Amino acid sequence: MKKILALLLALCMVLALAACGETAPAEKPAEEPAAEPAAEPAAEPAAEPAATSNIRVAMITDYGDITDQSFNQTTYEACKEYCEGAGLDFKYYKPGSDSDDDRITMIENAIEEGFNVVVMPGYAFAPAIVATAPNYPDVTFIALDVSEYDLQDANGTAADFSWVYPANLYSAVYQEELCGYMAGYAAVKLGYKNLGFLGGMAVPAVIRYGYGFVQGVDAAAAELGLTDVTVNYAYGNQFYGDADITAAMDTWYAGGTEIVFACGGGIFTSAAEAAAKVNGKVIGVDVDQAPTIDGLYGEGMTVTSAMKGLAPTVKTMLAAVQAGKFEGGKVETLGLVSENPEENYVQIPTGTTQFSDTFTLEDYQALVAKMFKGEITVDNDTTKTAADFATVITVNDLGNLK
Repeated sequence: MKKILALLLALCMVLALAACGETAPAEKPAEEPAAEPAAEPAAEPAAEPAATSNIRVAMITDYGDITDQSFNQTTYEACKEYCEGAGLDFKYYKPGSDSDDDRITMIENAIEEGFNVVVMPGYAFAPAIVATAPNYPDVTFIALDVSEYDLQDANGTAADFSWVYPANLYSAVYQEELCGYMAGYAAVKLGYKNLGFLGGMAVPAVIRYGYGFVQGVDAAAAELGLTDVTVNYAYGNQFYGDADITAAMDTWYAGGTEIVFACGGGIFTSAAEAAAKVNGKVIGVDVDQAPTIDGLYGEGMTVTSAMKGLAPTVKTMLAAVQAGKFEGGKVETLGLVSENPEENYVQIPTGTTQFSDTFTLEDYQALVAKMFKGEITVDNDTTKTAADFATVITVNDLGNLK
């Protein structure tokens, strides 16, 4: 019996030693992974491009379509160019009508089809943003020209704004009054004394363009000691040209108007059609419209354009989304960031503006430098009237043409 117990005890000791021998190799692998986390953060950024490559971009058009030679077209082309270069899926959607319901439907259709970045140009998207952005936190919403006021009004909180911007929403608005001022100042310096402003609809962005334009005209006239400068000022009450508005522009040009700032999507067509009949001139808006207007209506018709950086904004924001650096939850105002005109979000084109001895490229650069330094300020109070900004000029406020 003692021999049997001794054998059993020896066997237990062997098994115990064998068990201990098995845990030692197991402990080493446990230690080796413990050293690996130091390498994991470096591996995570490397995996981000794969995640961000899943971005799919949709653009919803505002009034008009992607051939309006203005807001929609510029936004569409910027989205398309960026996405093609980055290898991202892109598609645009056109609402069936100019209604909040149709804009909402297009946004929801895009999301249902798997698009997770939605780009929307124009203030009219405010109600659609309020209705959709909070409900789709995994979708990034990029808006152009949708102001805090627009969102307040859409949310019914204009008196006391309490709506919290969703973290997935970014909107850029622009200081249109600044490039409007540049265009008006340039026109008078270039020798035009009978001017016109044809706005689309009297919405804040268009109003700011117009009021800046009047202030620039007035400042240049004051510098030149002129008291016989006039501005016909009106809105077409729509963002496209038609026979009625063209007839009104015919009357303006026949009555002595030399140049019209056509500000509002496709409404430039009416100004350009009328100008072509009498060798008149126009000023473009939002983008450099000289290639389009001159190509359609005659070389040299477009004296300059009051531009805002729609394309740079779109590309910058899409790049931020793709890099995982999107910062939403805000409306950001973009304007002058440098004394160098071409680095700013609002400007006139240096390549196609018809500079002369009376207003040179150097004069324009000096003007921008003064504006950037605050030596020249431009009022953007949309509660005023155009005539409120006239000190030495005459403004004929004609209200809505339709």
